[in-house]
Amino acid sequence: MLRFENPICLWLLVVIPLMALVRLWMWQVQKKRYKRLGDKQLLRQMMPAVSHYRPNVKFWLLMAAAALVIVMLARPQMGSKILHEKRNGIEIIIAIDVSNSMKAEDVVPSRLQKSKLLVENLINHFSNDKVGVVVFAGDAFVQLPITSDYVSAKMFLQAVDPSMIASQGTDIAQALSLAVNSFTQSKTGKAVVVITDGEDHEGGAVEAAQDAYKKGVNVFILGVGDPKGAPIPLGGGGYMTDLSGNTVMTALNEQMCREIAQAGKGKYIHVDNTNTAQQLLNEQLTRLQKGEVDSVIYSEYDEQFQAIGIVVLLLLILEVLILEVKNPLLKNVRIFKARKGKTKVQ
Repeated sequence: MLRFENPICLWLLVVIPLMALVRLWMWQVQKKRYKRLGDKQLLRQMMPAVSHYRPNVKFWLLMAAAALVIVMLARPQMGSKILHEKRNGIEIIIAIDVSNSMKAEDVVPSRLQKSKLLVENLINHFSNDKVGVVVFAGDAFVQLPITSDYVSAKMFLQAVDPSMIASQGTDIAQALSLAVNSFTQSKTGKAVVVITDGEDHEGGAVEAAQDAYKKGVNVFILGVGDPKGAPIPLGGGGYMTDLSGNTVMTALNEQMCREIAQAGKGKYIHVDNTNTAQQLLNEQLTRLQKGEVDSVIYSEYDEQFQAIGIVVLLLLILEVLILEVKNPLLKNVRIFKARKGKTKVQ
């Protein structure tokens, strides 16, 4: 497979047809000058050493060399082989609650923003691990399939927002089931990290955590928020209210979080305005058994500019060796036989 490391350099090839147009214009100007001097056949007899073809040949040799130099600058590369790299690590699915209650600001700057920052810091500590992202509210879906591409993981993480799921609520059971089914078949430590305020509206979360553990997946719960409760801010200012006009308060359900974590043989960690939760989570994940993660497949590419450089060198040497005038040593050599009544022209 051929590719270019710096494909933007290929835009310089536009110069080649521009130079050809300039050359054509100059040739037309020169042709008009010869016509003003006299008869065409007479001029050829007066200038026997002048060649009408050699300058054009030299020009196109230079243009070909220039085009190949531009291709060299674009760094052509050819795929040489496919490698399978075995790496040791664990697989982690992050399930993030994106219900409206996660907008509460009892954790600075908000429950959701604090959660995203925590996950980003967690990914920064990964080396040989794989990570995936599931978002959930009243429904759940995979935001990022499990991968070792940490740059993409952090990019997808930034897009997480309550507007992603129209169905509001908090269905932790569905999020757990979806996360468990998103792992690979590798024999390595697996964990689901659920980040939520624990307001489970659907039920079945404890049973889902027990089922996850039976399948070899530990469930960790990060409870975000204040058990005392906080209002839910609205985008245009003010706070969310119920049908009676009362401000809706959302509180962290620590009891529910502990029950889910215990059922999944993991640990419940409270997320507040400190970095304690980050440190505790890192410690828990390092204790998981590490095994061989699925192969990472990638292509190695070899530079191909050397061969092009040799061709450029040969073209330049050839251009230098070709004189613009006819070689006097070869004046008697006739490649083509002249027609009767016509002057022989080299």
